[in-house]
Amino acid sequence: MIKFMGLTKQYGDFTAVDNLNLEIRPGKIFGFLGPNGAGKTTTIKMMVGLLKPERGTVSVDGLDIVKETTEVKKITGYVPEQPFLYERLTGREFLEFVCGLWQMEEKKKQANIEKYLTLLNLQDVADDFMQSYSSGMKQKMNIIQALVHEPKILVLDEPLNALDPRSSKQVKDLLKEFAKSGKVVFIATHILDAAERLCAQVGIINKGKLVTTGTLEDLRVKANEEGGTLEEIFLKLTENLDGKNEIFTVVR
Repeated sequence: MIKFMGLTKQYGDFTAVDNLNLEIRPGKIFGFLGPNGAGKTTTIKMMVGLLKPERGTVSVDGLDIVKETTEVKKITGYVPEQPFLYERLTGREFLEFVCGLWQMEEKKKQANIEKYLTLLNLQDVADDFMQSYSSGMKQKMNIIQALVHEPKILVLDEPLNALDPRSSKQVKDLLKEFAKSGKVVFIATHILDAAERLCAQVGIINKGKLVTTGTLEDLRVKANEEGGTLEEIFLKLTENLDGKNEIFTVVR
């Protein structure tokens, strides 16, 4: 459903993403892991049509992101690392605005808004102005706006930021159900414990290059770490690449 072919992005002499080749099939939660500055967010922005690559292509459900940008956006939900919300609107007004952008039918719009507000426990503050929301509430609203139009692909950049344990579990359960329906979740995260519990497959990127990809068992074989955690595998696979393993956050 998602295919990267020779994807490359440069800023002057700096190569942020270097010849990325990767394919992700439907029904999967794919974890995209890497140090700060490794190229995760740049990759995501090319995937959702916010940046154009110098070389290579991204195909989403058979659509070329550069040539068919609007069509790709219609089937994609995007959760940026920093929520962009119209804080002088109430939560409900904001979601109605988002649904209006997607030209959703009224009955479906209202049903989906209520569904996700309830699932993420925001129904009691839905009519409050979002400027009064906590960071965790804003992050949950950020996730709802990506889901409300029923996309086929969900792309999330650090979606668990600012969430308390209960909210984090709610979001993880929501992502699992989304993937079970035959859709794709592409998630970039620093929280290795969450990635280990959530993702069917992971890819590790470093300095713009894809280091490895596969299931946790695949990565254990590559790292020669029988029974190793994702943290241990990540540290071993990247220890000779940058020597800065402390940049990852592991939640116990």
